[in-house]
Amino acid sequence: MPLIVTGGSRGIGAAICALAASRGYDVVVNYSGDPAPAEAVAEQVRSSGRQALAFRADVSDEDDVRALFDAAAELGPVTGLVNNAAIVGNTPGRLEDYEVDVVRRTLDVNVTGVFLCCREAVRRMSARHGGDGGAIVNISSTAARTGSAGEWVHYAASKAAVDTLTLGLAQEVAGEGIRVNAVRPGMIHTGLHAAAGLPDRMAKYAPQIPLGRAGQPAEIAEAVLFLLSEASSFTTGAVLDVGGGR
Repeated sequence: MPLIVTGGSRGIGAAICALAASRGYDVVVNYSGDPAPAEAVAEQVRSSGRQALAFRADVSDEDDVRALFDAAAELGPVTGLVNNAAIVGNTPGRLEDYEVDVVRRTLDVNVTGVFLCCREAVRRMSARHGGDGGAIVNISSTAARTGSAGEWVHYAASKAAVDTLTLGLAQEVAGEGIRVNAVRPGMIHTGLHAAAGLPDRMAKYAPQIPLGRAGQPAEIAEAVLFLLSEASSFTTGAVLDVGGGR
């Protein structure tokens, strides 16, 4: 049963791929840039005894998304999708200082990309289309609640859109064998922060987190695998915060 993980080559995505393999999934590791990290994650999946495919696709490109799902189908009927691919688009700043092209690209990847992947998944999983059902988990962010003022307001807005898409799609396909949920990570130790020029961001925010620390990608992966599994068979349209209480 292949699982597609978009943005699966690093950070949270890589942790999801590794844990999914240990739980019996074949995994399609989607990436958009450097193939080396994606191939490394795919090899880790294979070392768990599962099939893996590293596949380059820009999730905001309709043709790329179709090609991604066609490639995944070579491993078997797709029954799981994790929409993890996302960008912040720029170094942190105030909304008034952002260029419109940066905002458009962020929304294209973070919102249109989730829409395109969900659409392709529904067309293949839904009983309405002859599918066997499945589960979709969208990766949101607690920024959708906090607003990310002074840093990435446009990113926070994109994740709020993901929350709403999750709720609406869950209701739309509930009778067709598909569950749709989301996970909202809080501050998580990934390479995103250093890449954005904020290597000390986790230390800065840790005192504001009730549990007193930032999270690890593996902790997000556990939540995602729960929502993919039959253990959450009566859960759809949920948005699960995994943010240490913040």
